[in-house]
Amino acid sequence: MATSRRVSRVSSLIKREVSQMLLHEIKDDRVGTGMVSVTEVEVSGDLQHAKIFVSIYGSPEAKASTMAGLHSAAPFVRRELGQRMRLRRTPEVSFLEDRSLERGDKILNLLNNLPQAIATEDLEDDDSGLALD
Repeated sequence: MATSRRVSRVSSLIKREVSQMLLHEIKDDRVGTGMVSVTEVEVSGDLQHAKIFVSIYGSPEAKASTMAGLHSAAPFVRRELGQRMRLRRTPEVSFLEDRSLERGDKILNLLNNLPQAIATEDLEDDDSGLALD
């Protein structure tokens, strides 16, 4: 089993290389339909599996198309990683959609609307308090 420092280094190297491949080398038109960026790479402790989290901007159809293109490009990505990196075994690559940015945006919108909701609730409480007296 590899040390956590080595796993971290391999993870960052995979992230950099896959980002370069997305920009210049993956020719699948489906990958270009949405703006894609690699947000995180999780490598297993034995360096046999790599989960590549990607953030895709665009419509839901573009996201689905882009994910299909990435899944079909996974063998190419693995082969390229094997040629570029000096590892005994190249990790199996899987692409997963990272929705953390969408969740963060949703939470920010809720927090931004919170003062308005509290003010509306206070007004309703004041109105109902007058009716009871």
